[in-house]
Amino acid sequence: MKPKKILNLPLAILALFCCYTAMGQAKKTQPKQHYDVAAFLYPAYATGDPRLRPFWPLGIGEWETVTNMQERYPGHYWNRKPLWGTVNEADPAVMSMEINQAVKHGVNVFIFDWYWYDGRPFMETTLDNGFLKADNVDQMKFYLMWANHDVVNTWDTRLNKYNENNVIWAGKVSRAEFEKICKRNIEKYFKLPQYYKIDGKPVFMIYDLPQLIDGLGGVEQAVDALKWFKNETKKAGFPGLDLQLTMWSINVNYSGFDGSKTKNPENAFVKKLGFTSATHYQFAHFVNVNDDYMNIMEGVKKEWARIDTTFELTYYPHISVGWDNSPRTGSSAVVKNNTPANFEKALRAAKAYADAHPKQAPLITLNSWNEWTETSYLQPDNVYGYGYLEAVKRVFVDDK
Repeated sequence: MKPKKILNLPLAILALFCCYTAMGQAKKTQPKQHYDVAAFLYPAYATGDPRLRPFWPLGIGEWETVTNMQERYPGHYWNRKPLWGTVNEADPAVMSMEINQAVKHGVNVFIFDWYWYDGRPFMETTLDNGFLKADNVDQMKFYLMWANHDVVNTWDTRLNKYNENNVIWAGKVSRAEFEKICKRNIEKYFKLPQYYKIDGKPVFMIYDLPQLIDGLGGVEQAVDALKWFKNETKKAGFPGLDLQLTMWSINVNYSGFDGSKTKNPENAFVKKLGFTSATHYQFAHFVNVNDDYMNIMEGVKKEWARIDTTFELTYYPHISVGWDNSPRTGSSAVVKNNTPANFEKALRAAKAYADAHPKQAPLITLNSWNEWTETSYLQPDNVYGYGYLEAVKRVFVDDK
């Protein structure tokens, strides 16, 4: 009977009824705002990787630095313990658990710190044997940040106390080595369905621009090499490459670039090299971190605004959990009051930045998933439990 009543209504009223019905259905089915929350992942917490043994002889990676902190510095204030234990992140079962926890709390992308030294990859087992072999890998995306810095004694706590800073492995690579790296990453990683892409373009981040330029022979040579990299990515079937810059002073103030003919040399330099996007890796790169967290955030927001008006590339907002690398060195600048509650306020600021830039991908980067020895991690510990992960969940999962 009800359908007949509707059909007997005047056409105008029937049209109005249908309109409201459609609006109601649209409201019910309208997708929620989606954010790509990407946490940097430091792949040094692996068991069984022989190339890690020279730095951490116990065979558990940099967990060794975490667990023997009190032995090296008795009574030191830093006494963190992982609630999950000293897990082997190169184990697919462990990584499956971590993926579940990440996705549950709103982290849906891992940015793997990726290394290449002495003509071969370094610390790649966490990605290859752990993440990519996890049974739920399809739940997350990943991309690479090429951490092309020199390796000195920082990782080896037996030696770093002497402050020798001798170079063990150089981060510079030649053009031939660069091409080898790029071709390998295109074939091995970019083509995977889990690799994070923006508008179909694989995202690839470079950490240390001076090292890249010096290894390739200069600015012009680097421009040519990066252009070649983009073309190779297109040849592989992608619409292009989203070349992402780690935004910090050493990467935008390169002394070998002549910016005298432009009013904005930083932008001209980055544009010449072909970078299309940028984010930060750590607050410690651009603000005084020996301060209160909320004071730091004021400086962070000012830097976001400066980048927004200075550069033509796309900037994705970054939030660091904290900073304190005393597990490696015994002393450090220390972020104060970086509680989960204050971290949540920072996440909301990053979310507001993303919302204010609707034409770009809703990508927000976090430092980090597991930087224990720099005290900037989301993983649960004996101090705040799951507090940082719950903060991410409240902002990006619960409060949409």
